[in-house]
Amino acid sequence: MSSPSDDSVQRISTPRQHTALAHPTRQRLLFALSGGPSTISRLAAQLGVNKGSVSHHLGVLGEAGLIQEAGTRTVRGGTEKYYRRSAERLVAAEPRAEGTAALFGAVAQELERSPVGHLLTLRHIRLSPARAARLAKALAEIVDGAEEEPEGGPVHGVLVTLYQQAGPQGPAGT
Repeated sequence: MSSPSDDSVQRISTPRQHTALAHPTRQRLLFALSGGPSTISRLAAQLGVNKGSVSHHLGVLGEAGLIQEAGTRTVRGGTEKYYRRSAERLVAAEPRAEGTAALFGAVAQELERSPVGHLLTLRHIRLSPARAARLAKALAEIVDGAEEEPEGGPVHGVLVTLYQQAGPQGPAGT
């Protein structure tokens, strides 16, 4: 299994980055840009959002360093800008509730617009810390090791989380 190179991973650490990720539309824009560079018009059509909203949210993502311009082209006398993600993967070492809520909201919107059926499962299971660590590692290997089809195939989203429920006294039974 190959792991992503360091330049394909962007660590989320600044308040500006966390704020940028705290909106479902910005999360969905990042999803859409994972397929490659795109324009405001294409992104608006893909997400079912107006171009002004896309432009605003791209600006917020750009200011946070999460996206960047990827060139221009002339179309019918005008210039179209292309945007791309700054990295293939974003990793938040210390996720914040507002970003996580926006991510789940974005996934919910994507599920609603999906042209085919989907899998959505939540299961609570009792695991020792060692078993939980093994399960987390196995899930990461499955997701990271998934082989992509050549260009042109449909894009599928994969969201995996493993978390310990807080006990009655707070996180981890404290």
